[in-house]
Order: sequence, then C-alpha cells, then structure tokens
Amino acid sequence: MKNKINILITGGAGFIGSNLAKFFSEKENTQVTIIDNFSIGNVENLKEISNSNNVDIIEGDIRDSEMMLKVIKRVDYISHQAALGSVGRSISNPLQSHDNNVNGFLNILESIRLSNKKIKLVYASSSSVYGDSQSLPKKENKLGDLLSPYALTKKINEYYANIYYKTYGISSIGLRYFNVFGPNQMHNNPYAAVIPIFCNCFITNQNPKIFGDGTTSRDFTYVENVLQANFKALTTEIDGSSVLNIGCGDQISLNELVNCLCKISKKNLIAEFHEFRPGDVKHSNADITKAKNLIGYNPNISFIEGLKKTYKWNKSR
Repeated sequence: MKNKINILITGGAGFIGSNLAKFFSEKENTQVTIIDNFSIGNVENLKEISNSNNVDIIEGDIRDSEMMLKVIKRVDYISHQAALGSVGRSISNPLQSHDNNVNGFLNILESIRLSNKKIKLVYASSSSVYGDSQSLPKKENKLGDLLSPYALTKKINEYYANIYYKTYGISSIGLRYFNVFGPNQMHNNPYAAVIPIFCNCFITNQNPKIFGDGTTSRDFTYVENVLQANFKALTTEIDGSSVLNIGCGDQISLNELVNCLCKISKKNLIAEFHEFRPGDVKHSNADITKAKNLIGYNPNISFIEGLKKTYKWNKSR
C-alpha cells in the first residue's frame, strides 16, 4: 500500500468487518471508512474505535448507488464484507439474500466503474460455493452443485467480479472463507454459527445440539487468520480476478469440537443429536496452496488456540 491508506470496509459493524476495522484503524497513516446498515451489524462491535480520528462510520446501505459512488470516490481500497450470511436464512428468504448479497455487490462494482479510479477490491466469498462436491481438500477449480440460495449468491459474486475484470479492467480477489470464528461473533440470533452457540452452551451449562451424527466436519478458521488474508490480498499487486481459499487446512468434526470445549471449560457436557439440516455441507476442508503462493497467506493461529481465545472472549461478556 502507498503511504496514505484510504480503505472502505463494508459491513464494518459485523463480525469479520468489525475485526478488520479495528485491525486497520491501528495502522499508521490509515483512514478507515465503515459502511453498515446495522440490520445485522452491532454498533457495540465498534465502540473501541468509534471515537478514533481516523475512523468514519456511515450508517448506510451498499445498495444505495448515490451514497456508494460518493464514498468510493474518496477511497483506494475496499474490503467488502457486507452480506446476509447463513444458509438457513437464505432458505427461509431467498429474495432477501439475493437482494443484499448480489445486488449490493453489483452496486459496489458499478460504483468502482463509475468512479474512474483504480481501486483494489477484496471481497468475502464462501466455502459454500463448493456445494455437494465430495472432493477433499477443496480446490478452487473443483466445484459441485450448489446446495442453497446463499451459496448461489456468493458464486454469482465471483462471476460478476470476473466479468467486471474482463469488461472494465477492475481487478479483485475473492476470499472463500471457511467457517470463520472469533470475538464479536454473536450466539443469540436464529442464524448464529456453531462455535459461538456451543461456547454459550458450555458457559451456561446447556447440552449443545448437533444436527446429524456429529461426524460433520469443518475447517474452522480463527478470525485473525482472515485479517491477515485480507491485508495480504489488499497489499498484493494482482492484475486479474482471482478466488482463494482462506482456511487453516484442518478438518474438525462437531464431536471433536464438543470434546475440545469440554477440556477448555473443564466441564463434561453431552451433545444432543438432531436430524441433519437441509442445505448443510457434510465435510469441508480447504486446500490453501493457491492463497499461500499468490498472496503469501500463512495461517498462524491454530484451531485450538483460536477456540481458547474465543471461549475466553465469550465468557468475559
């Protein structure tokens, strides 16, 4: 990056976005602009940096063309994290997921085009784009059939990013996140992720619920690794449109997750098993070779270290 960094973080009050905002706000010569409509993002996530001189928080929607063009004209880097996450939410309301995730992203691309500026774009994709592919580990060029509207919205974003490079010369890097977890990830909403839910179960002494037989596995990725990936993607000069897996290269089952939390919490809770949910992927494990080669990504926080940090954060709330 050049001496003066002007970066826009969309969805900056959300889980990953707020961690990114804090990360960049602590860097010298950096001006951070945050956009969030606070439909999901929590203003509490920004309390540490809300009074910082180098942080500008805008309550707005990425689908607002006039606002986005105005903001984008004054930045040089964009970390796009705004989205309606959750497979379950997209199954319940596919139109809402499409409108936010696809139309919002398209408006960002179009605003970059209309700004007539060379802007570096890094955006959040998802491991859900691998669908029902049985191949492990997941490689960027080997996809299966998509299993949810959410997965489709993320794949459409990748298609649009590629088209905007080929047609308008706008370079971008899409980061296919693999089950990110860590501080600022809430447990108390209908579409919460498994790790904050399970952490809360152990803190409140409730048996965690597993959908399926517990052998379902994920490449759980601590959020600090994702911050590194975003920084390196933004600072690597690449002419093109690329997608990269961002995980740890591990495979942790839900049964193993429960066992780990038993050890961390020093409690012996027993999981309750329920029917496997539609749209869920059975196994997920990232091949991160491309990210290592292209941007120098190297996850330095292991699953168990990240889980200890996350449990401690949840317990302190």
